[in-house]
Amino acid sequence: MQLTFGAPRRRVAAVCVAAAALLSGCVTNAEGGNPEGWEPVTPDAVPEIAAMVPPEVAAKGTLTAGTNPPFAPFEFKDSQGALIGLEMDLGRALASVMGLEFQPSEMDFAMILPAVQAGSIDTGMSGFTDTEERRNSFDFVNFLYAGIQWASQPGSGVDPENPCGLIVAVQRTTVSETDDVRPKNDECIARGEEPITVLSFDTSDNAALAALVGRADALSADSPVTAWAVQRSDGELELIGEMFDAAPYGFAVPKDSGLAEALAAAMQHLIDTGEYQRILDQWNVETGLLDEAMINEQPYREATQ
Repeated sequence: MQLTFGAPRRRVAAVCVAAAALLSGCVTNAEGGNPEGWEPVTPDAVPEIAAMVPPEVAAKGTLTAGTNPPFAPFEFKDSQGALIGLEMDLGRALASVMGLEFQPSEMDFAMILPAVQAGSIDTGMSGFTDTEERRNSFDFVNFLYAGIQWASQPGSGVDPENPCGLIVAVQRTTVSETDDVRPKNDECIARGEEPITVLSFDTSDNAALAALVGRADALSADSPVTAWAVQRSDGELELIGEMFDAAPYGFAVPKDSGLAEALAAAMQHLIDTGEYQRILDQWNVETGLLDEAMINEQPYREATQ
């Protein structure tokens, strides 16, 4: 939707409010930006799980994590600049079960996995997709399945299966760009149809904003990211089509370091106690939840037998 001088004032105001919410990382309350009704989840330490933590991690008493906001609802900053989000809540709860303090830090996305590999940080928590290629160098403690989901303004008639000629917003270098929109554009060109105009942004919130204000016909993003943008859009965006290309998200740790097993045991504890479900419920993530802890998409209990 284009904003024009002839648009009703109420509608213009609604779009501006929604746009401001997206730009600010979807801050929704005075306490600091967490969703309404949010409460911290900090379980008691479980001694037998704490005993599984590698000695070099246990000795410093912290679980250090690299993350790259904004990537709401997984990680973004509140109005005070603090790191918040679904992954931050899971990281804090996992660390608590392991008897550790959670210590996240903002990093350039491209530097997170090298820092994990170098031992500068313990884990990468920044919406990492668990892939076969990455498993050559890292173990992944999975926490959610997510796919690609499109959104557009209500009544737009946009069909993700017929994208030729559309303007589509994506976050740069994400699977939505590399595995969805650009391959579809290649297919359009090969068929002699009008190409897709791909608008690539550095952050997911700016990509969502482009669809919100009508600069793009649609947004393509990871399903929880798209759902979060729709929920915060004041009705100005809606999900279109089905989620596709589902894949596991995971926390990256050094290969064969022993930390994956400790994190997976803590994850299983959160699942068994219902605290995993509680954390995801607070962030309105309703699909892709795990029934059991997994390492590299293999059930943790089987992997340790």
